[in-house]
Amino acid sequence: MYVVSSTGALIVISFIALVSVSPLTRLVDLLLPAETVFLPDRAVCSGPGAETGADTECEDGQFQCNNKRCIPTIWRCDDDDDCSDNSDEENCLKNTCAPSEFLCANGQCVPGRWRCDGEPECPDGSDEADATCTVKQTCPPEKFDCGGKCVSLSWRCDGERDCENGEDEADCAADARSCSAGEFQCRNRKCLAPVYVCDGDDDCGDGSDEEKCSPPTCGPHEFRCNSSECVPQPWTCDGDPDCADGSDEWAGRCGGGSGRPAPPPTRRLQCGAGEFHCGSGECVKLAWRCDRDPDCKDKSDEADCPLLTCRPDEFQCGDGSCIHGIKQCNKIHDCLDKSDEAGCVNATKCEGPLKFLCRNGECIDGSKVCDNVKDCKDRSDEPKKECSLNECLLNNGGCSHICVDRPIGYECQCPAGYKLLDKRTCGDIDECENPDACSQICINLKGDFKCECHPGYEMDPVSKTCKAEGKSPYLMFTNRHEIRRIDLVKRDYTQVVPTQKNAVAIDIDVAANRMYWCDRFQHKIYSAYIHEASDPSRHITLIDSDLHSPEGLALDWVQHNLYWTDSGDRTISVASADGSRRRVLISTDLSEPRAIAVDPERGFMYWSDWGIRARIEKAGMNGVDRQVLVSEDIEWPNGITLDVVGKRLYWVDSKLHLICSVDLNGAHRRVILSSSERLGHPYALAVFEDRVYWTDREKEAIYSANRLTGQDVTSLAEHLNDPHDIVVFHELSQPAAPDSCNLSGVTNGGCDFLCLRAPQISEHSPKYTCACPDGEELSPDTRQCVPVQNETAFTPIVPINITMETGAGRAPESPAAVTSQSDSMAETTLSSLLTSSQEELAVSSNTTAEHSPTQASSTTPDSLSNPSHHSGNELFLLGRNLTVAVLGVVIPIVPIVATVVFGVVCAGVYLVYRNWRRNSTKSMNFDNPVYRKTTGEMEEDEIHIGRTDGLTGHHHPYPGPVVSMTPVGTGTCPPFIALPLGTSLPDPATHWYTEQPTISSAK
Repeated sequence: MYVVSSTGALIVISFIALVSVSPLTRLVDLLLPAETVFLPDRAVCSGPGAETGADTECEDGQFQCNNKRCIPTIWRCDDDDDCSDNSDEENCLKNTCAPSEFLCANGQCVPGRWRCDGEPECPDGSDEADATCTVKQTCPPEKFDCGGKCVSLSWRCDGERDCENGEDEADCAADARSCSAGEFQCRNRKCLAPVYVCDGDDDCGDGSDEEKCSPPTCGPHEFRCNSSECVPQPWTCDGDPDCADGSDEWAGRCGGGSGRPAPPPTRRLQCGAGEFHCGSGECVKLAWRCDRDPDCKDKSDEADCPLLTCRPDEFQCGDGSCIHGIKQCNKIHDCLDKSDEAGCVNATKCEGPLKFLCRNGECIDGSKVCDNVKDCKDRSDEPKKECSLNECLLNNGGCSHICVDRPIGYECQCPAGYKLLDKRTCGDIDECENPDACSQICINLKGDFKCECHPGYEMDPVSKTCKAEGKSPYLMFTNRHEIRRIDLVKRDYTQVVPTQKNAVAIDIDVAANRMYWCDRFQHKIYSAYIHEASDPSRHITLIDSDLHSPEGLALDWVQHNLYWTDSGDRTISVASADGSRRRVLISTDLSEPRAIAVDPERGFMYWSDWGIRARIEKAGMNGVDRQVLVSEDIEWPNGITLDVVGKRLYWVDSKLHLICSVDLNGAHRRVILSSSERLGHPYALAVFEDRVYWTDREKEAIYSANRLTGQDVTSLAEHLNDPHDIVVFHELSQPAAPDSCNLSGVTNGGCDFLCLRAPQISEHSPKYTCACPDGEELSPDTRQCVPVQNETAFTPIVPINITMETGAGRAPESPAAVTSQSDSMAETTLSSLLTSSQEELAVSSNTTAEHSPTQASSTTPDSLSNPSHHSGNELFLLGRNLTVAVLGVVIPIVPIVATVVFGVVCAGVYLVYRNWRRNSTKSMNFDNPVYRKTTGEMEEDEIHIGRTDGLTGHHHPYPGPVVSMTPVGTGTCPPFIALPLGTSLPDPATHWYTEQPTISSAK
């Protein structure tokens, strides 16, 4: 007998079994070497015996065919002959298709909507057979008939061929190229609003809108720049250049020096440490200075830079920096632009039919194998027994589908749509793992896949992409002094909001046809209906206070709340859509917050921060569950946007010149476009259908590209004036969802102030939470708002008996250390003290102490006073003018036993004493009584009156705080209560105590 080794399995075959096989089989087996193995690097088998054992059993999860092949169990009874002998389809129950399904000729069921859709889904193609599709499809009124197929009527004459026969674009050239009444038609057939004609900008792209233009005439309230354009008169000499040549801020006009108005407070005149001040006014990271990549708008960060020259043993990165030569092609990106790993080829890779790996590790051409020339030093390329052997003749080499004979050994291969699972058996490829496989929905089929679209979208028969139904979408973007709109189908170019000082961020409410934007110069957030936005009198100011430098804006279109970032005070805030209620959500660990986006369906908000540690974060729309999504390979994340349909987040990096995306958990990161030529200084972006749109401040233009591949980069608008934010207006860009804050007839969720969407982390997550304005907090019912309580610790007071010590001194005034409620109760107790006997005094003190917690407070040296003398107890007193404060801090200690029993360590009391301002006094003042439970009888309690004669100028030896520690596990504290007694004259002297005071005893 002999042994065959294959992928770790040993198969023992007896010579006796050879009697039952064919002569060819016996001949092949006798010629086998003593041991045959798989060559793992190439999925090639050396010797067939490893795959052809007649007694071989299939692994778990596999079905063994009659011909001894092994196939996945799930392929059993799927109406597809996978065994090649149809044994996997024998003894199967006949399928019964549902009413909504189509029964293929082979018995397989497919969704009925796939019938006659132009793509065969049945293995036998019966769903697209002529006999099946004899009845011509009738298109409804809202569809266009392509000649058997229906497409959205809005796709008619949109400039894109959606019908395979092109009928949707036939006979509509005149309609598609003619502008509506009142519009200007460019020479390139583009349509413009009249306001853009002869405005000094090439809005057509071919210059036809600026031809035959007379010099502009400015109005009585406008200033004419040296560059001929007109700007509002109030914009001159405001510290912010509005003319292209800056002539509205020239010193000669504005008086220069002191005569020129100071720029607004939020305009940073000086950059912080680690920042470079650009000549154009902005601040960028100092590390970006002289990196051969302009980051300032005027490129001043690359001016006067020394010429970088790398040493002969160094590699120069694309940005001019130098790294050690050994770091090139080390599979680690050492250059910021990753140029050190570009063009690297792994020379040690020896795979495929064109290469052969010798047993000693050499790599030779595959054509040199079995050519009777020993090219491998170990002669492994010329084995005599294997060079003339075709292993595929015996049971297909053990391959489930395709066996390819090689000069040495053989290789199992798979048909299209399949891949090798274990070097022998082919399994289905899940094409849906590739995010580029489909535009929206990917359905994996056996050996194939199917693309579908979400509701509201329709598959384009030609491009196989999902296109939105309904009205044509359009872009809205801020262009500093105005907000414009571009129709993505007709390419109409109109003005929406005129005469803005510095409009930067924008968002929209599609259902309400309302827009929101912020002006960074005016420090305000505005709102208006889109059809009324051209009239400044219809603008509503929502937020006009406590705005420093608003950068990003996002609307929760479901709960109707507005979110924004402010890089001036480094916060993220939220307000109701009408601006009446607002609060700060996040104010910690923010450096330079920029863009923000919200996902009302899942309850999360996302924002970018390009500060000290550039990153993209997310948190619940109520501010909880904050987490970092992207923190690596990111430098300047300016704009972010959400693809709510595809559940991905996209961002632009202005420093790395990238457009990237991740899923909503920060995984599966993909680079869409990487190009310093295509991406000069991208600022904001938006995603719709299969396109991504972005603004570029350096190129002063708007571009689009395929959001899956980054290909087909197209210019939509050029020669703009500092474009910033951009959004897509279409009903599908803001999917409808139930308003969690107004369900079951409860307005605003029953909240007293703000109702905010909660993150949907699990099925048990709350739908919303209430929020209060800054300075207030939720009451125990989590609905109402109450003022924030003073965050200080309270020491519980236990019932006590009283030993009262009095001093005759007066203490200086100090900040209140006891709440007004405690003061009131204390004064009531004092009244009873002065009119009651000692027994009554003790009873009233017990009652008061049970209900009057003492609030701990810190004291200052100015509030220190003389120590009073004590009788029978080591007790020190703390004095005040109106109230007496006893500090108690409850400190949790570690558990003593496994049942987590906590003792309470009670901090002692800061005891402060008073000095006499006068050397003698004939009045008796009850100063600072401290009631403490004693072991003595009531008749033993005494009142001691300490005089201050001879104490003038004497410094009492008390160091300040004395902490009284309770033994661990007792669970009790020395009970103290301090009550105010009368008034006193202020003591201007400051006393310091350095030694322990002497305690007198009455015993």
